[in-house]
Amino acid sequence: MDELTLALELADLADEISMKYFSRNPETSLKKDGSLVTVADNEIEAVIRTRIREQFPEHAILGEESGLEGNPDSPIWIVDPIDGTNNYAAGIPVFGTLIGLRVNGRTEVGVASAPGLGERYDAATGDGARMNGKPISVSTVDSLSEAVVCIGSYRRMVRYGFGDHLAGILQTCRRDRGFGDFWGYMLVARGAAEVMLEPNLNIWDIAALEVIVREAGGRASGFDGSPYPESRIVSRQDNASFLCTNGLVHDDMVSRLSQ
Repeated sequence: MDELTLALELADLADEISMKYFSRNPETSLKKDGSLVTVADNEIEAVIRTRIREQFPEHAILGEESGLEGNPDSPIWIVDPIDGTNNYAAGIPVFGTLIGLRVNGRTEVGVASAPGLGERYDAATGDGARMNGKPISVSTVDSLSEAVVCIGSYRRMVRYGFGDHLAGILQTCRRDRGFGDFWGYMLVARGAAEVMLEPNLNIWDIAALEVIVREAGGRASGFDGSPYPESRIVSRQDNASFLCTNGLVHDDMVSRLSQ
């Protein structure tokens, strides 16, 4: 079994579990960092870990709920069992399971499965990106004034010192939308939006998404244009920015965010 086939199989398992609890007031609790976790998060991650160990016992696994297992210098699976947990717990269908495989610091395989929306995105390096099995690509919009810009949270942009930067961007773009979590990045990948940005993400929030955007023809970086820091696989710090675009407006966005 190749890695993408396994990732898609894992997404099938995750979808079954997440939809079993969705809209049924799933059991929830607060983690030490104050974020929400549900019974579905824990169950999905446990199943995914077991299946990866069966198929690729030499690979490492990093999951949001249970941390790092194995040698991080090995090929490493990075899993967010439910991205958009607050949406999920509230019965909002914008949530998804994110499964990425990084090898030598580069994401090679990514799957973002959103059963509440009936959407699944996947990609592998050199193999293109797909939504529900059909090829997708970024838009050809080459000006921010014609772009749709998505953000995860205005409050977080202000908290991390980008409030004024964001105000200038939103005054320039054609339209802005608050499609947070994984979905904003997938809108960029499929050409429905041109920009998605968030100021503070963990590696499991974006590992799977990075390769999908890249294979769809887009670009991904920090707000300053630098690659997403690999060191966070071990450090788990929560302060790295992430910017995805269709590529054509990326340099303009980096310039505006770096001023």
